[in-house]
Amino acid sequence: MFPLNSLWLSHFTATSSLGCGLAPTLAALRQRRGGLVPCTFDTVDLPTFVGEVAGVDAVQLPTPLAAFDCRNNRLALLGLLQDGFAEAVASARQKYGAHRVGVFIGTSTSGILQTEQAYRRRDPVSGALPADFVYATTHNTFSVADFTRHYLGLTGPAFVVSSACSSSAKVFATARRMMATGLIDAAVVGGVDSLCLTTLYGFNSLGLMSTQACRPFDAERDGISIGEAAAFALLEPLPAKLDIDAVLLLGVGESSDAHHMSSPHPDGLGARMAMQQALTMAEFGAADIDYINLHGTATPSNDAAEAKAVSALFGPTTPCSSTKGATGHTLGAAGALEAVICALALQHGLLPGGLNTQQLDPALGLNYLLNNREQAVTRVLSNSFGFGGTNCSLVFGRAG
Repeated sequence: MFPLNSLWLSHFTATSSLGCGLAPTLAALRQRRGGLVPCTFDTVDLPTFVGEVAGVDAVQLPTPLAAFDCRNNRLALLGLLQDGFAEAVASARQKYGAHRVGVFIGTSTSGILQTEQAYRRRDPVSGALPADFVYATTHNTFSVADFTRHYLGLTGPAFVVSSACSSSAKVFATARRMMATGLIDAAVVGGVDSLCLTTLYGFNSLGLMSTQACRPFDAERDGISIGEAAAFALLEPLPAKLDIDAVLLLGVGESSDAHHMSSPHPDGLGARMAMQQALTMAEFGAADIDYINLHGTATPSNDAAEAKAVSALFGPTTPCSSTKGATGHTLGAAGALEAVICALALQHGLLPGGLNTQQLDPALGLNYLLNNREQAVTRVLSNSFGFGGTNCSLVFGRAG
């Protein structure tokens, strides 16, 4: 009935500037309410908008895990506490064994804010970083996966994928491979990326930041708005009986076009390859997809390249949109966040219209949704494309 090695998203959750958990996220999408606001983060002085998660600084890590304390891991914990996700993982741990559940997390900058703050407290004479700064459990890219597995009491394989903005889409592919080879029986996958100065000033130096809330696929689009998020899913083998609303991972596609360090292939070559691979694995044709969640960063070149790739495979009719106008670009967390948004679309029959876009770029030729559409949704595709041409596409489906 389903392609070989399809997986069940038995539980999932998302925390972003739209809110903490599934209910606030769905409500914001239905009400077409975005989370982007003028940037007042830390000491940043830039005319831009960000999608900041409320309450992260107030989160306290458990005392035994205090060494992991940084904004990124506090955001991870805030995400893990939503929608009974940690409890669901505890049940999976009991069912499969702690050593048979993997943890695969995507992030881009991890806890780099901790290092930025530590540099402000360097010794004025020697330049030494403060003694309480611990790189390994905070800034280190692996930190978020290490924290997650410790918090959830898991001892199976754990690592981080850091492939820029495709990071937490690629962890779904990683988990699928690990489960297919029999190394693990289930997996916690997700993405966590938090605001920091390096990202905000870095993208600004590249000339990629908009001074207003980003406008994907708009004729006047002029750059991204950065957000932060923590999103997770528990992947399990298909059970003997599936609920009609069960969400399944049916196909994954990955490519590396390596066209340029920070610009996509102008014809979307790698993006097209990733989408085609995902469709092939899912045993679908382009006409079988009800909705595409576009990568849609709102930069001129990225949206144009993705539009060419989508048009080449799907033509001008498949409904599509980018939800980054609502959440901002959450970078390493985008793939997981948008996977959860796709799961909500499947379960609730909601195709979310893109926010902030006023006048579609007529040169792009897509069936881009400016308003929400309510209809039965059974199969969706989600795109995540990163710097250096690290592309990943995921196909999700509803069981019923």
